[in-house]
Amino acid sequence: MPTNPALLWGGLALAAACLSAFQVTGHLVAGVSPRPGTAPLDGIILYHSVLPRIAVALVGGAALGLSGLLLQRVLRNPLAEPSTLGVSAGAQLAMTVALIHAPALMDHAREGVALAGGLAAVGLILALTWRRGLEPVAVVLAGMMVALTATMASAALILANGEYLFSIFIWGGGAMAQQSWEPALTIAVRLVAGIAAAVLLSRPLSILGLDDASARSLGVALNLTRFGVIGVAVWLAASVTAEVGVIGFVGLAAPALAHLSGARTQAHKLVAAPLIGAVLLWLTDGLVQLMAGIDGERVPTGAATALLGGPLLLWLLPRLRMFEWPSLDRRPSPSRRSRRPGRLVGAFALIAAIAVALALTVGYGPEGWTLSTGKLFSRLLDWRGPRVAVAAAAGAMLAAAGMVLQRVTANPLASPEILGVGTGAGVGLTAVLFLTAGSGIGLQVAGSAAGAVVVLGAMLALSLRSGFGPERLLLAGIAMGALCSAVLTAVIATGTPQAFALLRWLSGSTNDATPADAWFCAVTAAVLLTALPLASRWLEILPLGDVTARSIGLPVRRCRIALVLYAGVLTAAAALFVGPLSFVGLIAPHLARLAGLGRARTQGAGAVLIGIGLMVVSDWLARTVSFPYQLPLGLFAALLAGPYLIWLLGRNGPRSGQP
Repeated sequence: MPTNPALLWGGLALAAACLSAFQVTGHLVAGVSPRPGTAPLDGIILYHSVLPRIAVALVGGAALGLSGLLLQRVLRNPLAEPSTLGVSAGAQLAMTVALIHAPALMDHAREGVALAGGLAAVGLILALTWRRGLEPVAVVLAGMMVALTATMASAALILANGEYLFSIFIWGGGAMAQQSWEPALTIAVRLVAGIAAAVLLSRPLSILGLDDASARSLGVALNLTRFGVIGVAVWLAASVTAEVGVIGFVGLAAPALAHLSGARTQAHKLVAAPLIGAVLLWLTDGLVQLMAGIDGERVPTGAATALLGGPLLLWLLPRLRMFEWPSLDRRPSPSRRSRRPGRLVGAFALIAAIAVALALTVGYGPEGWTLSTGKLFSRLLDWRGPRVAVAAAAGAMLAAAGMVLQRVTANPLASPEILGVGTGAGVGLTAVLFLTAGSGIGLQVAGSAAGAVVVLGAMLALSLRSGFGPERLLLAGIAMGALCSAVLTAVIATGTPQAFALLRWLSGSTNDATPADAWFCAVTAAVLLTALPLASRWLEILPLGDVTARSIGLPVRRCRIALVLYAGVLTAAAALFVGPLSFVGLIAPHLARLAGLGRARTQGAGAVLIGIGLMVVSDWLARTVSFPYQLPLGLFAALLAGPYLIWLLGRNGPRSGQP
């Protein structure tokens, strides 16, 4: 940071003011020297659109900055903010559901709907992480899962309702265009109330910076205060979301930059964070308008702030003290090992085969549940066969990638979905779709693989600073995933044919799988998975630690890089067909290890078979639960993984000194 941060923020505010003055002056000049019949129109646009937009950017940015500060303080987590905690995604999902099933609520209680969605998301995250004492890594991980699942559910609803709901996705990207002063006044009232609440709670907020035992000894009603502050923060964020859509990462950036700018006391941060948030959103919105072409703004302001927030989060990782509480930097607890692992692998193979047979023969149709045999089976095989093959191959590749990443990083929560590799593959796919016309499946896989490898390479470069620490790698992946998701949101908001293709990919649907897709995915999986047994020695030694691995003569860094790149290629090939979210890569290796498959070779085989079974069952549920509608495969896979993640986060029970 510069020696005098005030000069930096003064300069940024001046730049934002110049952009706004440029816009205002354009309309004023048109009013002074009008063309015939244009003066009233320019005045109306200035008063009812340009000025209200500036006001919304200022008060909205300030509200998000204050919301992020309150969340970070009460959770003692410098990565907590409305986006990382799923508040914005939950509010968007609630409003999407209301627009479909109760449109009258959107006219009379839009803010209440958004608040209910945001509170539901935060409540679920607290429930997931309460037994771990709201541990920072666990909170961010649970927030990412909830946010991605809510985003996928919103995408599925938008696809199911066609262009009728596509505008809500553009709104969800944070479109700041205004037609009246009402949104600005609404947010301003909420902001004043939030500031008043923060001032009244300033003493408890200061005490909450201590550990829980010290806070209780000083007479703070810990849980009541915590829930009250979280309620105020969620209310502020939901109010902004209800009025202008999802604005990402202002709540993360403003408190962090306030701290790095020299604000150390609680009072100074309460002043600095809202001001910095206002300047950030004001400046970003001005740049978005400046770069708008004759066809209008191509990137919503909310997506643009997320594009800035992802790199900011990556930059902050080595500079902030992340883990004041116990973290996940522990070896997985030893599990029993099966005396006959071969039989166990055979049992998993039988279960996977039963799942495939179920998906191919049992279905729900106009006449109810049917068991397809004979000619009916042959007719349905042309439709069911490709999607089952794609689901099985993708599940196998994701499970193998998850097993590799968990052993390489010694992190039980590492997986392709969590480390942002899937969304990185989506960015690579986006580049191929927009830069080439009529790209084939081979070129799409190459683009996806390139995107996944770039993401993994960036995470490797960042995590090597901390000696491949599990938390650094995990949070770097979350940051990179957020950045890639912002790119996808910005592209989808353009409304082009490629945007609809990306939205369909994001939902993880196998509805359009063809025999060619099935053969390509199956052959790719077979070729890539043949390398897994060859890497079993590396995967057996690396979890023992660097010292042991080097003493045996293993080139640790080269082995890790090779294995992570291998996991990236596996993930890219799978994500191309089933989207970026399934969590099969997280739970399949765990289930294999808990079943007694502790050696790398047998755990890999078990994880692959479990991944096949999970994805095939998820695909079967996706096409039968809501017949005749086809639901996203990725959404069902994530819902199946949710209960397991709840158990995984809470299995160690309460921590000492924590709730």
